[in-house]
Amino acid sequence: MPNAWSIHRFDEVASTMIEAVGRPDRTAIVAKRQTAGQGRLGRQWHSEAEHGLYLSVVLRRHFPVGAFPGLTLAIGLAVQEAILETTGVRCDLRWPNDLLVGTRKCCGILVNLDGAAVIAGIGINVNHDAFPEELAHIATSLRIESGKEQSLEALLQRVLSKIDDYCELLTEAGMDPILRLFSAASTYVSGRRVAVDSMTGTTAGLDKNGFLLLRQDNGNTVTIFAGGVRPLG
Repeated sequence: MPNAWSIHRFDEVASTMIEAVGRPDRTAIVAKRQTAGQGRLGRQWHSEAEHGLYLSVVLRRHFPVGAFPGLTLAIGLAVQEAILETTGVRCDLRWPNDLLVGTRKCCGILVNLDGAAVIAGIGINVNHDAFPEELAHIATSLRIESGKEQSLEALLQRVLSKIDDYCELLTEAGMDPILRLFSAASTYVSGRRVAVDSMTGTTAGLDKNGFLLLRQDNGNTVTIFAGGVRPLG
């Protein structure tokens, strides 16, 4: 069994990902509020005080060579499962690792390398009952979706446990089970008409490394290594 997680709690930080830099394996940084939470593509994550789970975890493991994309998918699966088991809310996974209920986002995950370590920043909208006007049409929370307030601590503990489970799966069994599980858990992986940056097409599964395949309207299939995936229609 691995050692217990070392959890460091803060009332306020600029970003939990910044606080996580240089920390040992299985360190979790949790803040009640972030003043400059980091989202994907340079965006800021809305971090209302004490309403969300704002978390970064440090992983220093011997993952298989080339497993970084798969690790990103694995952490998304871990959070999806933790949310379902803790709150009963079933989330969709939008490649590579946004969690949505319907078309509205309740969780964002950002995975960065810090030398030999991986830092995964996880922001979950938990007990928000409303959002700023500019976010109201694209964001939701577990409280809104479940109709009741949720325990931040219970969710935190389940997320950490599930991250352990999926890291162990990736380390022991490699990428294939992660790719199968993610494909089964996401409506975005195959047969979904989407736009990615300036391209449009239909998703056509994941390649062996965990990158998204897009069959463009002209019939060509391209590999998406990064970018925002937006549903069409």
